[in-house]
Amino acid sequence: MSEENRKLWQELGINMEMHDQLIAALPGMFAGAFGKLKNRPEGMKYFNMVVGDIHGIRVHELAGKKKAGSKVVATFCVYVPEDLTWAAGAEQIGLCGGAHFTVPAGEEHLPANLCPLIKSSLGFKVARVCPYTQISDLIVGETTCDGKKKMFEILGTMQPTYTIVLPPAKDKASRELFVQKLKEYKDKLESLTGKKVTVEVLTEKSRILEEKKKALRRIENTRKNDPAPISGLDALLVNQVSFYDDPVRFAQMTNQLADELEQRVKKGDGVYPKGTPRLIVSGTPQAIPFWKIPEIVEKTGGVVVAEESCVGTRYTSTKAGQTGQNLDQLLAGIADRLLETHCACFTPNSERADDIVRLFKEYKANGVILSNLQFCGPYTVESKLIENRLRKEKIPFLRLDVDYSAEDAGQLKTRVQAFLEVLR
Repeated sequence: MSEENRKLWQELGINMEMHDQLIAALPGMFAGAFGKLKNRPEGMKYFNMVVGDIHGIRVHELAGKKKAGSKVVATFCVYVPEDLTWAAGAEQIGLCGGAHFTVPAGEEHLPANLCPLIKSSLGFKVARVCPYTQISDLIVGETTCDGKKKMFEILGTMQPTYTIVLPPAKDKASRELFVQKLKEYKDKLESLTGKKVTVEVLTEKSRILEEKKKALRRIENTRKNDPAPISGLDALLVNQVSFYDDPVRFAQMTNQLADELEQRVKKGDGVYPKGTPRLIVSGTPQAIPFWKIPEIVEKTGGVVVAEESCVGTRYTSTKAGQTGQNLDQLLAGIADRLLETHCACFTPNSERADDIVRLFKEYKANGVILSNLQFCGPYTVESKLIENRLRKEKIPFLRLDVDYSAEDAGQLKTRVQAFLEVLR
């Protein structure tokens, strides 16, 4: 742990005692999940390095950009458009809400019977252990569930917070409402940075975003092969890093990894033997350091080949690179792109079931794991509709209601083992 890091953390108002506990625990958590993986791609060394200094390298970069006049916008969701944030002269960083460590701090302000992602997210601010939260000039939330909406109100009493209102449906009137909300977000960004969003800059930032997504799609396409050239754990890690790394550098390093994986496919080289049961994981987001599901699957004899999640195919499936003659056209294009991303916050949300069935076929999967965070109302309720569709399609599935703690790991392992035996 460098003195430069400690000095920066202190300047950001980090609770050093609690932060030291968190930083001390992370290497063990990472080694526990990734340490025994065999035949890992060489390209994963970059992503290991990023996570190994998760509160160092990128935080220093952001601090340098702030000194040069930029602002930092922190977000929790894919419905906050990165290209629009960048076009206004700000950096966008994804905040983690995937650690049990900060749940108790979140429960100081939130009920215990609430989604752990919401409690963990607020807990990072309450405990002051996240330098990305501390360095941000504005936190941008969104109305993807009632719990998050109210949490953002609480967060707003602690740090400048802005909430983008999403429509409840995807009809014409809802689209018009969302376009207006994106215009309001543009105005908020311009007020924050003192810079105007222009057609030229927004077009270029949309192109950069599409290059990042294209690199991730290359990784996804290699996973359609048997044997899988990369583990589900490593693929998830790449997706997680995409939300806070520099976008241009991330695309470059991800393309290098994709080059390696494509060569592995040509050689028939996989991380697990050909014929290993192949699973799609679908459900709530999997934020760093929540690696529980793929870790259990791959330690019990299966391999995760795709994530139907915001940290997965929902993010990459929509194409950026919007073009237009004026800002109104560009913002309408961004709205259309984001509304193509399905989420349980919308009604109806039949696209998700369609996507799971499509992914099951494209990735030559053997089964689906429906992973829902405990007390996540939208996804837990929607699970019944998804289960009915999977039964109709005769697709084997296992539903897991999970938490961020390690207490349920043994029970989950037993259930996953039994599911894999059925698939075999």
